[in-house]
Amino acid sequence: MKQVKIFNLDIHNLTMSELLEKLRFGGVVFTPNLDHLMKIQKNYQFYLTYKKADYVVCDSKVLMYAFKFLGTPIQEKISGSDLFPAFYNYYKHDKQVKIFLLGGVGETAKIAKQKINAKVGRDIVVSTYSPPFGFENDEQECQHIIELINSSGANVLAIGVGAPKQELWLYQFKHQLKNVKTFFAIGATINFEAGHVKRAPKWMSEIGLEWLYRLLSEPQRLWKRYLLDDLPFFWLVLKQKFRLYKNPWTQVWKYQNNLNSNQLTNAKNEILDLKRQSTR
Repeated sequence: MKQVKIFNLDIHNLTMSELLEKLRFGGVVFTPNLDHLMKIQKNYQFYLTYKKADYVVCDSKVLMYAFKFLGTPIQEKISGSDLFPAFYNYYKHDKQVKIFLLGGVGETAKIAKQKINAKVGRDIVVSTYSPPFGFENDEQECQHIIELINSSGANVLAIGVGAPKQELWLYQFKHQLKNVKTFFAIGATINFEAGHVKRAPKWMSEIGLEWLYRLLSEPQRLWKRYLLDDLPFFWLVLKQKFRLYKNPWTQVWKYQNNLNSNQLTNAKNEILDLKRQSTR
């Protein structure tokens, strides 16, 4: 598959239809946006999960503009909130496809299940679970979730608990999900499917202003992400344009198999210290 690079991440240059057909054979699908890219610069484990994913596709129109500026245009924006409904509609007549929804608060996932199944015309979503806050740090709760998924008969898992939590959880536990072949990390998509959160108008999404709509909708939660954390993205794009960008995790990735856990931790901390010093 053709890939294009932005910073230290390789993006698969696929169309939606190409990806949907490939998922007939399963795979782990991540849909990075600007926020993911900035987190990857600081979080080695998040970077590692992306290196292990089978399909990494462009979630953002702003990313598409960046690729064009860098001279490596990408074919199509494939956001998680577009991909997931496209997937269940594409496979609605394939009764072998059975989905488990993991995420949401309260009854959100159950409502999403009801609405999806009504649209598809069959019980394509077979079960759901909304985990409690902090579940990822509770080994007993994680094992409970694994048992629920394994006993559901699902072979597709769509997890929407926010990044990087959802990607890290998949990376840690996917090998215990014996029946699941296709994995989606879909962020707020379960909320969209339930109708609890409205998506940006299509025209805003098409010109790259979906982030602004979400910021205006949830300013207290999102202002720091969009107005502070993600702004260095544009500086990094310029650095890549002039071949000045350097992957902060190159040495850790290259030598991780030759380092013990303490040495690996020290290497990562040294890199982070150097990054902090360079931004002072």
